[in-house]
Amino acid sequence: MLSYHIHDVFTDAPFAGNPLAIVEGADGLSTAQMQTLARQFNLSETIFVQTPDDPAHTAKVRIFTPGAEIPFAGHPTIGCALHLAGGQNGTITLEERAGLVPVAITENGTLAEFTAPRIPAPIGTAPDAATIAAAIGLAPDRIGPHAPGAFEGGPAFLYAQLTDLAALAAASPCQPGWAAMMRAAGIDDTGRSAVGLYLYAPGEGCDWQARMFAPDDGIPEDPATGSATALLAGQLLANGALPEGTTTLHLRQGVEMGRPSSLRLAADVAGRTLSAIRVAGAAVPVATGKIRLP
Repeated sequence: MLSYHIHDVFTDAPFAGNPLAIVEGADGLSTAQMQTLARQFNLSETIFVQTPDDPAHTAKVRIFTPGAEIPFAGHPTIGCALHLAGGQNGTITLEERAGLVPVAITENGTLAEFTAPRIPAPIGTAPDAATIAAAIGLAPDRIGPHAPGAFEGGPAFLYAQLTDLAALAAASPCQPGWAAMMRAAGIDDTGRSAVGLYLYAPGEGCDWQARMFAPDDGIPEDPATGSATALLAGQLLANGALPEGTTTLHLRQGVEMGRPSSLRLAADVAGRTLSAIRVAGAAVPVATGKIRLP
């Protein structure tokens, strides 16, 4: 039997934020076993904790959605780091497929801030506003004013700004528009250039409010997406929305799902180039137990 823990991430209140399964003692598990367990938990992500390759690091981890392994994800990184920190301040270093991810633990072990392992880079082809609008059931004039984008930094996402919170609330993936959007972005039977669509609009009580849809990965909607929040820095910079120096932004996600999440994004820009990106959030333990090996 394996020990597991469920944490709600990017929230300081239980039954909000994004739930995460943390499976400990995963050294002996095969990839197929991890994927089976991730499907069993059926959360947006499950993280498996293993012995690090370098003993100077805290842990090696592997992260799975219900449908596939991914090289990096934000809410598993935040939740796992806070779990491993055990309520103590310090630095947790996780070996992830995308690279080393340092996580600073502060505020008496209640807040974690990771540094993204990669600077976002453009990828694929960003669909035009009309194509994105048809994929989410909106009129084209509800997209913008930022131009849509597609960025990769471990995982990859399509990005589109919406005009207001009413448009954000009304958005919903629909066919055949969704499939057409993914084809326009380079999605076909041989692979993908993006895993989901991240929508954002000016928020109330925050800088941006967001939603993220990834139905092709078994995630109809994600309550909080730390990796997409990190890559949002690339989208904002491309649209002239990040000045020189360090910009700190506060974002909300999951509101429309009834699982409000709070995320903090800090982006360092020098010479109109991103040099570092950090994402911070809290987590709350809500369950623990044992699960049999597949």
